[in-house]
Amino acid sequence: MQALTPDSVVLHRPTHCEACQYPLEQEAAITNERRQVHDLPTWRLLVEEHCRQAICCPYCQHVTQASFPAGVDAAVQYGPQVQALAVYLSHFQLVPLQRTCEALADLCGCQLSEGTLVRWIAQAAKTLESSIERIKTLLLASPLQHADETGMRVKGILHWMHLNATPWLTLYSWHRKRGHQALEQIGIWPHYQGRSMHDRWSSYDRYLCTHSLCGAHLLRDCLYVAEQEKQPWGQAMFDLLLAMKQAADRWRLQGASAVPTPEREQWLAQYFAILAAGFATHAAQAPPPGSLQPKRQGRKKQEASKNLLDALLKRADQVLGFLEDLSVPFTNNLAERDLRMVKVQQKISGTFRSDDGATAFCIIRSYLSTMRKQGRSMLAAIAAVFAGSPFPIAWATE
Repeated sequence: MQALTPDSVVLHRPTHCEACQYPLEQEAAITNERRQVHDLPTWRLLVEEHCRQAICCPYCQHVTQASFPAGVDAAVQYGPQVQALAVYLSHFQLVPLQRTCEALADLCGCQLSEGTLVRWIAQAAKTLESSIERIKTLLLASPLQHADETGMRVKGILHWMHLNATPWLTLYSWHRKRGHQALEQIGIWPHYQGRSMHDRWSSYDRYLCTHSLCGAHLLRDCLYVAEQEKQPWGQAMFDLLLAMKQAADRWRLQGASAVPTPEREQWLAQYFAILAAGFATHAAQAPPPGSLQPKRQGRKKQEASKNLLDALLKRADQVLGFLEDLSVPFTNNLAERDLRMVKVQQKISGTFRSDDGATAFCIIRSYLSTMRKQGRSMLAAIAAVFAGSPFPIAWATE
């Protein structure tokens, strides 16, 4: 798309008539076609020198010196824009430290050491501590949150990255444990009173908020039962869940707040009919009482199909909540998208070198992900951090 106000205009006019060679330098010209070249300017560092001056008072002869502005602390230093670009590359674009330093050297001639970059990262994380507390406060007040977790390595040892998120907010936290101990220490789940969207990880179930199960996980489980265990009810439930999702999407586009009760009751009837068929199939395939079975030590592992049947029956309200409240999504894809780049970081770097590095990553990434969701520029957001005034965390975008 052509810019309305180009930065510079270069005129190309003929010097001679191409038919008779008459000179045209003094003749009026008209512009009949415009073409634009969009390119980057040559990058270089802009050096701003600060000179502190002293003035001798003509009355008392005392010499008064001016003060340097805040943030001008050394004889030579980099400014917030360079710091922002370095941290943006390392923590949002996931460029390793050494390659970030190399990229800055190639882009703008910065001779940056990894130690300096690590110090900038720690500085940004420290400045953002109050922003993270604000994100936590807003998450606790949100009517709906998405939650998930994924494995990560710190100093080569398996840890867990935990996520709490909304369409406007992101909070990453890490812990050595995956379950209850981690959720208690992070502090969102024990106090959250809204609705939580998540998978069937049992550690979430102990908390008293309203729960919704991710439909994408249930669809995968139904397909497994249909294809691997050859259970016809699995395919039937897969098709029904998809049909209910499409119905919810259709009513949502019409501005409804819930699927109308008569239609919802029809969906529920089909849902429980499929479950009844599934339990009947499972009972028919079970060995008759008193039949000889090979003896095995320990408790017999329940089949995946029976586990899924039990979950779909006992947690039907959590599965079908999206029909009663159309503000509830069908899947937990928001959380999975937010965690996807964490897995990319692990593939690139393998492990965090220290606990402080993992903590800084969570803090900076939480802030930047939140800013991205709220429509703010990443570079401007991180530059504001180094200027000492991080962007405020909004409740939601307009």
